[in-house]
Amino acid sequence: DDNGNIGKRYRRQDEIGTPECIVIDFQTLDDDTVTVRDRDTTEQKRVSVDEITR
Repeated sequence: DDNGNIGKRYRRQDEIGTPECIVIDFQTLDDDTVTVRDRDTTEQKRVSVDEITR
């Protein structure tokens, strides 16, 4: 999804029921981590790409 800011993207995904969103950003390029956001709690955490691909 490449329309709008991250808040709008999260809201769109929340509306359609996506349980978790994975965000790849500029920090990913530096340290091989992504942000994982939980729909129900809105908790966000950085997770290594290796952990996601297991």
